[in-house]
Amino acid sequence: MTPTAAEYAARQEIPVAQVKTRAPRPKIVGSDSPEPPFPISLVGPVQKGFGRGGKDLGCPTANLPDDSITPISSVAKTGVYYGYAQVIPPQESRGDFQTDDLNVLPMVMSLGWNPFYKNKVLTAEIHIMHNFQSDFYGYEMRAIVLGYIRPELDYVSREALIEDIEIDKQVALNCLQRPAYQVYAKDSHFQHQEELKASM
Repeated sequence: MTPTAAEYAARQEIPVAQVKTRAPRPKIVGSDSPEPPFPISLVGPVQKGFGRGGKDLGCPTANLPDDSITPISSVAKTGVYYGYAQVIPPQESRGDFQTDDLNVLPMVMSLGWNPFYKNKVLTAEIHIMHNFQSDFYGYEMRAIVLGYIRPELDYVSREALIEDIEIDKQVALNCLQRPAYQVYAKDSHFQHQEELKASM
């Protein structure tokens, strides 16, 4: 059985799968409904990461603190995942957000060490598929991880990495179109518009 991300971290090992071929990737992955260990709920304040996602890759990410990722790192292997996420700004900052910014939105998440950048620390980096107009460092983020897309890979070029990231996003959106996955956008783990309006 493949070790979990937490087991690799405890051993101070970094698993790397080499990119051998550029075979066409499937446009949808997994079963028609989430299977164990999914769904996995995560919550924590957004931390500053390495600042590479938006600048280098056109894919800005939000990092969760180490203690927030235990629910997934303790049961899942490293790789790329999909699900839903929501940023919940403090009440005094909600006026800076557009209404759409407060929605539960599709996301892709990388759990691991990002071999292309040779990270030394296990991270969970979430890319929410939405164009936010402002940063939200320190704000609470909630996520539900619903499925696995692919392993972490080491790439020969940044262009190859960007290509796979774009495919990851499309795969995630395709997977989340399935009815059994869509219901999680309304899960009680998230705060919905009525609750947010009531607290404003």
